[in-house]
Amino acid sequence: MAQFGRALRSGRRGRGFESRRFDCVEESLKTLCVQAFFVLGIIDRTGGEQVTEQEKFMKEAIRQAKKAEALDEVPIGCVIVYEGKIIARGYNRRNTDKNTLSHAELNAIRKASRKLGDWRLEGCTMYVTLEPCQMCSGALVQSRIDEVVIGCMNAKAGCAGSVMNLLQVEGFNHQVKITQGVLEEECSTMLSDFFKRLREKKKQEKAARKLEQERLEAKE
Repeated sequence: MAQFGRALRSGRRGRGFESRRFDCVEESLKTLCVQAFFVLGIIDRTGGEQVTEQEKFMKEAIRQAKKAEALDEVPIGCVIVYEGKIIARGYNRRNTDKNTLSHAELNAIRKASRKLGDWRLEGCTMYVTLEPCQMCSGALVQSRIDEVVIGCMNAKAGCAGSVMNLLQVEGFNHQVKITQGVLEEECSTMLSDFFKRLREKKKQEKAARKLEQERLEAKE
């Protein structure tokens, strides 16, 4: 757009005249170009770069992760997409439900299966903020899901390429396509900020317990 505007102005100067009519034509052409770029998906209505489809669905997964964070759970969220639409959402509820199985991925898989009326999630894609663990990776293979799109990797427990890659074991009868790094910084920052706050909270609680113990000992 900037180059287009400069070209018009250059042509105007070359002809050596100032014309309100020309200005109107220039603005009209600019408007038409913006509308055309919007239709083609080059820019969005705000004038910024358009969010990709993968980023759009990952943002929804991040919103699910924030629901977990509101419960003081590790902020992990995911969505499952079928034919371009979200059919299931899930977020980490392990402590809330007091259930080892209540990971974001498994919660979403259960909902997607109910929605489709089938345990097979063929044709589906999962968008998840953190690389799945061994349990969730195994469930994803069992579900026959097509693809998993991952926000950030999990060096200590991830089983989609970090510690191991259970999603693409050649000996299994199904392998899952993996896409990494969609909104990686946002997903990673969300987790690191959570654990930073958790460490600070534990530090404060420890200091409070120490002060209380000292107070009790002083009374004796």
